[in-house]
Amino acid sequence: MPDSSSKLSVEDRLDIMELFAKYAWAIDSGDAEGVLRCFAEDGYLDHLWQGKLQGHEKIRAAFEELWYDRPSWWIGRQHLANHFLITREGDGARVKAFFSILQYNVEYRTNFVFGMGTWDNYCVKRNGEWVFQSVKINAWTDRTTVLWTGEARAASAGPKVAVAVPGLPGPPQR
Repeated sequence: MPDSSSKLSVEDRLDIMELFAKYAWAIDSGDAEGVLRCFAEDGYLDHLWQGKLQGHEKIRAAFEELWYDRPSWWIGRQHLANHFLITREGDGARVKAFFSILQYNVEYRTNFVFGMGTWDNYCVKRNGEWVFQSVKINAWTDRTTVLWTGEARAASAGPKVAVAVPGLPGPPQR
């Protein structure tokens, strides 16, 4: 077992980042086999809407529901992962990252940000390839789910109202 304080090699780190890219390409293009290749056979997906799903059969069913039970809801999505924190943990690697989901609405031909949040994933090397043992998605759905470890005083008690500043664009004057 590797020393948990040792760094992963540059090649391993790049392979793990490419695993995230392969996963994003697969989920955003409707490639079920590509999604499953990203997971260990006994791996699990912890998804906000669907709960904890373990094993390839349940993961496949989850994506088929996401892709096909809501026509035009998924087509045009682009999952982006960034700011990777990769640390050796046991026989694998803990990978934390931010994500954002861009959406092109094919019906209205408009673009928007669908969601944002963080990933906390555990990756293992199986048959010489890095795969997900676990994928935990923390979608930012309200103030309590947004990552913040600073003091609570940074948060407001409620929405702020924009104030017009002379000479600068601002809210319309009434």
